[in-house]
Amino acid sequence: MMKLILVAIAVIIVTIGLVKLVDKFIPTKFKPLLQLALWVAIAFLGYNTFQSVYAPIQFNKLKNKRYAKVIESLNDIRDAQLAHRKITGKFSNNFDNLVKFVDTAQYTITQRRDTSVIDPVLTKQFGVDMYEDKVLIDTLGFVPVKDSLFKNSDRYKTMMNVPVGKEGSKFELKAGFLEQNNTKIPVFEALVKKSVILFDQDKDLLSQENQVVSVDGVNGDALKVGSMDEVNTAGNWPKTYGANE
Repeated sequence: MMKLILVAIAVIIVTIGLVKLVDKFIPTKFKPLLQLALWVAIAFLGYNTFQSVYAPIQFNKLKNKRYAKVIESLNDIRDAQLAHRKITGKFSNNFDNLVKFVDTAQYTITQRRDTSVIDPVLTKQFGVDMYEDKVLIDTLGFVPVKDSLFKNSDRYKTMMNVPVGKEGSKFELKAGFLEQNNTKIPVFEALVKKSVILFDQDKDLLSQENQVVSVDGVNGDALKVGSMDEVNTAGNWPKTYGANE
């Protein structure tokens, strides 16, 4: 882009020089038309030079604003999925089921305490009271998942909707298991393509954004949380957008 800007500036300078040459060497009757054409060319090149700098700046501002909104929704999805795994042992692959889960599920509040009780077998064997240590789990009560995660908000009911970008778009949601050391480990992934979030933006700038590889950017062509290829519940955005784990 910098090379293009420098070329445009050089052309503008050359064009201004041509205007002066026209004024000095071209017959008077031809001057107005040629000067008008050259000044139009200068204006056109100046506008394009300005746009080559201004357009990416505006694109990045809009991109960051929209990404922040999408990340809020991805965090809600992850929170709901982690609660689902904690209670059911697996992730949900369906938003309707996930919303129903948040609506109805409850965390069990427990208390662990250590105690000692008489071991009847050892007591009979040795003729004196013999004790064994045990851990008791007491149930203290229940807390609704929706109250714990979302307080007084019902935004979880629409967390499947992409909040910005192409109207009517929804996040893609997958869930399943990965096998490691003969153990099946639950995994999930929720994502939306950048082309959906930035559908109305310059296609060249969008293409560049899809190819980003940077510690300060969102790598790849989508914003996502979780993974179907590895045990990972983190988001793929940098921490400049907020916590991703």
